[in-house]
Amino acid sequence: MTKKLCLQDLTLENKKALIRVDFNVPMEKGRITDDARLRASLPTIKYVLDHGGAAILMSHLGRPKGTRDPQLSLAPCAKRLAELLKRPVKMAPDAHGPEITKMAHQLRSGEVLLLENLRFHQGEEKPQEEPTFVSGLAELGDVYINDAFGSAHRAHASTTVIASFFQGKAAMGFLMQKEVSYLGATLLTPKPPFCAILGGAKISTKFKVIEALMQKADVLLIGGAMAYTFFKAENIPIGRSLVENDFLGVARELMDVSVQSRCRVLLPNDIVVARQISAEGEARIVKVEEGIPDGFEGVDIGPETIQRYGQEIRQAATLFWNGPLGVFECPPFDRGTNAIAQILADISSSAITIVGGGDSAAALEHVGLTHSMSHVSTGGGASLEYIEFGQLPGIEALSNRDDITNKGSLND
Repeated sequence: MTKKLCLQDLTLENKKALIRVDFNVPMEKGRITDDARLRASLPTIKYVLDHGGAAILMSHLGRPKGTRDPQLSLAPCAKRLAELLKRPVKMAPDAHGPEITKMAHQLRSGEVLLLENLRFHQGEEKPQEEPTFVSGLAELGDVYINDAFGSAHRAHASTTVIASFFQGKAAMGFLMQKEVSYLGATLLTPKPPFCAILGGAKISTKFKVIEALMQKADVLLIGGAMAYTFFKAENIPIGRSLVENDFLGVARELMDVSVQSRCRVLLPNDIVVARQISAEGEARIVKVEEGIPDGFEGVDIGPETIQRYGQEIRQAATLFWNGPLGVFECPPFDRGTNAIAQILADISSSAITIVGGGDSAAALEHVGLTHSMSHVSTGGGASLEYIEFGQLPGIEALSNRDDITNKGSLND
C-alpha cells in the first residue's frame, strides 16, 4: 500500500482539524454501555489539541437511514468525551448548515466540537444524492484526519469523498495507523507459523476471507455456526443447526482446495448441542462423525476440539481471530470461545495475537482479556475486508505522503 500521510505530518497550529472518529457505540436508554471506541480516539484528539489545533469531530451512530432519530443522537458521546478529555465538548445541533459553519469558524485552538450524527442525512451514505452535504462538511476544517478504521470499508461522504477536498492535507489518525500497522504489516506478511481462527454465524460473509487466509496461514481453525454448513456439505447430520444451504457448494470447494493448499483447514471434531439456547435446556456433547441428533442444534465447540485447537494455537507465532466459536452470549455455551481467548492470552507474551473486532472483541471484554492481546481491532467488518483486499476505500482516499514535497505545503 502506498505510504499515506499521517497525523504527525500535519501542521496543526491555529488549524481546525476535521476528524472522522468512530463513536458508533452501544447504548441503552441513552446511556453508553461501552466507551472503548471513545477512549480509542483520545490519542488523536489530544495530539491535535496539544499542537495548537481545534478538533471538529464527526461520526455516525446506528442506522437512522437519513432521518433524524433522537435516540441515535451523539449527545451522550459528547458528555462522556468531555469527561475523558477533562475539558468541554461542544455539541452541534446538526452535522452541517449555516449554524454549524458559524460554530466551527468560532472554534478556538484547544476547543472541541462534536457534530450530530452524520447518518441523519442521506448524503452520508449516498454522497451522490446530496453533494452539498460533503461540501458543507469540508467547509468546516483546514485539514482532514480519518481515525475511524471501523468505517474505513464504507465509501461514504465522511470517509472517502471528503478527502478530495483536502488535497495534501488528508491524513491517518493514530488509531488508523495502529490498525494498518498490525493488520497490514503483521497479517499481510505474517511471521510463521501463522494460525487463523474464524468463527461466527455465516460462511457467506467470510468465504472470501477464508480464501485469502488460506494463501497466508499455515493452519485455519473453523468454529461457530459456519461450521455446520461445512458439515452438511460433507453429508453429516446437523439437526436444527444454523446452515446456509446456498453456500454448501462453496463449503465443498473450500475443503477441496484445502487438500491441495499449504494451509491445513481444521473443523471441530466434537460439538456441544442443545435442544434450545437456554442454560436450563438439555445439552450434550456429540462426536461430529456421529452427527447432530434431530431436535438439537450446535451451540459450541466441544472439549476435544478446544484441546486440539489449543495445541495448534500454542505452536503459532502469529495469530488472528475473528468470530466467536459458539453462542457466547448464553453461558454455558461460551466455554469454547472463552477457552480460546484464554489460550491466546496465555501465549501473547511470545506470539503476536490480533483479534478482528466485532463479537470477538465483545467476548474478550466480557472475560477481561482485551489488554492481554497484541491488538484488538476496532472494526470487525473492516478488518476482514482489509485482509481480503489489502486495502480499504477510507484509507486509499487519503493523501499520499510521496505527493507532499515538504511539510510547509500542508499549510497552502
